[in-house]
Amino acid sequence: MVEIIVRYVHFIGIIGLGATLVAEHLLISTELSAQQIKKIARIDAVYGISALVTLIAGLLLWFVVGKPADYYLKNWIFHTKISLFILIVILSIYPTIFFIKNRNSTLSKISVSKAIPIILRVELTLFLLLPFLALMVARGYGSF
Repeated sequence: MVEIIVRYVHFIGIIGLGATLVAEHLLISTELSAQQIKKIARIDAVYGISALVTLIAGLLLWFVVGKPADYYLKNWIFHTKISLFILIVILSIYPTIFFIKNRNSTLSKISVSKAIPIILRVELTLFLLLPFLALMVARGYGSF
């Protein structure tokens, strides 16, 4: 039963990641008002919480309640999946810093770097690969 709950929490975290990435992508534009930045900053905070929930539940599945750790350690597809997750987290640092720095701005319009929408699109694209890789690992593909 514990494994089912941890898997459920893992899925909820993943759904939260996807939903917040899509929301940020839809709300971002070249210029934003202070109110829009605050809204995106709150969504980005939920994104961070979702990433943390996903990571903690994933680690619990890996080392505590899921299949034996060796099952995952000997699988190159799993390593690819973890690497993509880490890359997505690293990519999210720049937009997060921008949103945090500007969330309390008093300017009427805040100019957004062209890099931020591109980063969000790259994150979304990489995020789409994660469920496919997870399915392959679950089915036993990629074992050394």
